[in-house]
Amino acid sequence: MRRAPVVTALLLGLMALFTTQARAADNGEWSVKPADSAITPRAAFQLSALPGTALTDRAVVTNTTDGPLTFHLYVADAYNTERDGGLAVRGREETQRDVGAWGRPERDVVTVAAHSALTVGLTLTIPADAPPGDHVGALVAVDDRVSAGTGSFIGVQRGVGARIYLRVVGAQRPALAVEDVRFAAHNPRVPWTGSSGSTLSYTLHNTGNVKLDPRASARVDGVFLGGSGTRQLANVPAELLPGQKVQVTEEWSGAPTGWGDVTVTADANGLRATGSDDFAEVPWVLAGALAVLAAALTVLLVRRRRRAAARAATGGTGPAHVAAEPAR
Repeated sequence: MRRAPVVTALLLGLMALFTTQARAADNGEWSVKPADSAITPRAAFQLSALPGTALTDRAVVTNTTDGPLTFHLYVADAYNTERDGGLAVRGREETQRDVGAWGRPERDVVTVAAHSALTVGLTLTIPADAPPGDHVGALVAVDDRVSAGTGSFIGVQRGVGARIYLRVVGAQRPALAVEDVRFAAHNPRVPWTGSSGSTLSYTLHNTGNVKLDPRASARVDGVFLGGSGTRQLANVPAELLPGQKVQVTEEWSGAPTGWGDVTVTADANGLRATGSDDFAEVPWVLAGALAVLAAALTVLLVRRRRRAAARAATGGTGPAHVAAEPAR
């Protein structure tokens, strides 16, 4: 009998690993969050450390189902996905290189009784050569159960995790770049009618060592008709981790028509970066009208040249007229 391979669903959006700041990671059946401090509840581990030191903390794993659940616990690196820029974590079998390599839960496997919670210790050992800046990961609890997937030989394990934001003390260098801007205009044949279906794509690149919370907008300069020349871009990743690149694509309905360039401006953490692309997109009707006008002008110029050539051939005068003398 063939054994179904296990695909662990560890995308943060699917797992609720990195939910909003005000909520713990929770999928409705179990949750993982930092143990509350003596001062205030915490939705994520917000830590700071010097290179070469160790930190200890505690996490609470809560089971809200009617039966006991067994979880595999591990610490994972986080990264931005290429698909939409959302945050994801590396799987339990993948190689961890950052927070995932530095962190270890007190226990690798825990069983939590129905409608109960269990507190587990967490240790982060920061290497002496750890680069300064932000390092992001998660403490992940993967359900021991394997659910049926979409294929005959696919099983899925679900996981939920609590975010770990670790800042290693040292020089902080926030930096941002906008790269590979592409504007593909596909406009309607008649200006201002229908949807243009134009597409704007660009890459946001965190070239520094600090986590960024970017916003982006687009501006059109040049000679154009149609829609607004400015646009606030929506598909921007909420968090862009150090060293990560995210390619963003956005449909621009009713995009301007004409000649010019599109500039994407990204702002984050007091930084500003820009990138641009030129475009030339003319509606078919307008292009046809310009072609007809150009053809008419050409015909007019040819006729004038022919008339000028004919006058030159006759010495620059018109047809000869001979006056008859009166009879005597």
